[in-house]
Amino acid sequence: MTLSDEARDRLADVVELQPTKNSELQDRWELESGSEVHQYLENELGDYYFRDDNSLIRATAEAADLVDVEPGIESDPDEGTPSRIRVPELQAQIVEILAGPDEESESVVSVLHKLRDAYDVDPDSEDVRSSLQSLRRKGVVEIEYRTVPTFRLAVERDDLEVDVSD
Repeated sequence: MTLSDEARDRLADVVELQPTKNSELQDRWELESGSEVHQYLENELGDYYFRDDNSLIRATAEAADLVDVEPGIESDPDEGTPSRIRVPELQAQIVEILAGPDEESESVVSVLHKLRDAYDVDPDSEDVRSSLQSLRRKGVVEIEYRTVPTFRLAVERDDLEVDVSD
């Protein structure tokens, strides 16, 4: 299967963002709906992606070799936990300020206030929530359900290398 330049670029996004879901790719690719993402994946990248047990989109090993992009996650072989991730700037900032594994988990609003204080940014609360969920799918953040969902790092900050993607 020969890929167009656009398909190759989009496949690189799948490799970099994995595990991901339609809405993240929809945002990255500036498409109108998740169903457009699904159609594109099926029609253009069908041989190079699959859905895991949680219905998250992952690239095949062949896809990673084809686009020569490092996957968004590298794991420690001894621990089985992420040791390196490549994420957008907001997610990298969240990793820096989010409660550690031994600290009390915190709400989206708490994380939003910490981001404002630490980085002089003003992200939308839905962007913070989406970023936390993306980090959770990558195994970096865990969720604790109290009155509202709360979050904390699932790995020690010092054991995780974070690279910022575009």
